[in-house]
Amino acid sequence: MASVTPLPPASPPGSFYAAAEKIYPREIDGRFSRLRKAAVIVLLGLFYGLAWLDWNGHQALLFDLPARKFHIFALTLWPQDFLYLALLLIVAALSLFFFTALAGRLWCGYACPQTVWTELFVWIEQWTEGSRSQRMKLDRAPWTIPKLLRKGSKQLLWVVLALFTGFTFVGYFTPIRSLWAQILGVSLGPWPSFWIFLYSLATYGNAGFLREQVCKYMCPYARFQSAMFDEDTLIISYDGQRGEPRGARRRGTDPRALGLGDCIDCTLCVQACPTGIDIRHGLQYECIACGACIDACNEVMDKMATPRGLIRYTTGHALQGKPRRIVRARLVIYAALISAALGALGYSLLMRTPLILDVIRDRNALYREAHGDRIENAYTLKMINLDDRPHSYRLTASGLPGLELIAPAGEIPLPPGSVNSVAARLEAPRELAGGVHHIVLTLAATDGSGIAVHENARFIGPTP
Repeated sequence: MASVTPLPPASPPGSFYAAAEKIYPREIDGRFSRLRKAAVIVLLGLFYGLAWLDWNGHQALLFDLPARKFHIFALTLWPQDFLYLALLLIVAALSLFFFTALAGRLWCGYACPQTVWTELFVWIEQWTEGSRSQRMKLDRAPWTIPKLLRKGSKQLLWVVLALFTGFTFVGYFTPIRSLWAQILGVSLGPWPSFWIFLYSLATYGNAGFLREQVCKYMCPYARFQSAMFDEDTLIISYDGQRGEPRGARRRGTDPRALGLGDCIDCTLCVQACPTGIDIRHGLQYECIACGACIDACNEVMDKMATPRGLIRYTTGHALQGKPRRIVRARLVIYAALISAALGALGYSLLMRTPLILDVIRDRNALYREAHGDRIENAYTLKMINLDDRPHSYRLTASGLPGLELIAPAGEIPLPPGSVNSVAARLEAPRELAGGVHHIVLTLAATDGSGIAVHENARFIGPTP
């Protein structure tokens, strides 16, 4: 009987996984740190401030979903203007590709909402719990009244900030002043309450707890960014030829005499990294190109009286001693596509007419014989005033000799943002109306604004 080799014992559940260790970013001062702080202040200032800005009697930025119109400063867009949103998204995507190919993950390091709000939450954590070493010591310490006060004050500020963020976000879809009045009057409806708390929870969880886990495991951009990189893309790199072998030394000591490189293996670059990676191991998908490791390394190089730039923004070709090519095929293609999309968007906005006219023929009868040996066609006109001002319009018809507009007579008033349906009747002499004729209906404003639209239609008469 053949022997059977026993299988090895099954691994205990969870042995293939390890809990994520909390990262305590070190406070670093430097050029890139100041750039990040400036970006956070500007971007959050715009987010929290633009919602309260008024423009021509309405909120400057308001995506009014119930009314199906979007206010963007002086521009009001409707569902019929979806083309502009599509072009804008195309421009945004191509711009992301362009700047990634040019200078790496600048978006992730300085402008991504996850980075911006995480930076703000970390500032609150540093203000309430202290420096990196103090925060680590506090987390290891047993629970006491001082620890409870520090942790509680941090959580309270986080919750307040998250709620204000959720409120502001919803304020871009519901007029923020009325939303604030509802909160003060304790009359907030169930749906605004739901969305405010949902986005507050998302902000609190992503920026307070998940932090770098979002960048490392949840964000798809980290996974496909390498497809846009080449040897001329500007990335953060460690100069291994200059830094290796690593080793500690005294200030002023020539590392070459000791057989060492410029890196003293202080690990400050790792401690400063918000995602906890060691840039000395090479480019990694977790790197968000924030430049914190550069500031930390430059600070150490200054103390050691060694030239800066051991960790720096550079390219693969530059590290190999080759010249960097800024202008290359993929950048030219991206730039051409962005220019084309921007040109199409700009042209569409310049040529946009804030009026829509739809002409629907009467389906009950092809034509009707009217008095005086004339042929009549009936239509339904649907008119939409996309402007923020009321206008009066007059309808005219052309394209067939003897064509006469019977109704509507006179001016047609349209309030701002209104939709109106009007019955229209056209007549033409029988001797001229036989068969099918292509005509043009023109709806033009009578107030001197120059707004006019032309819509093709058909006039049908008896077959000759």
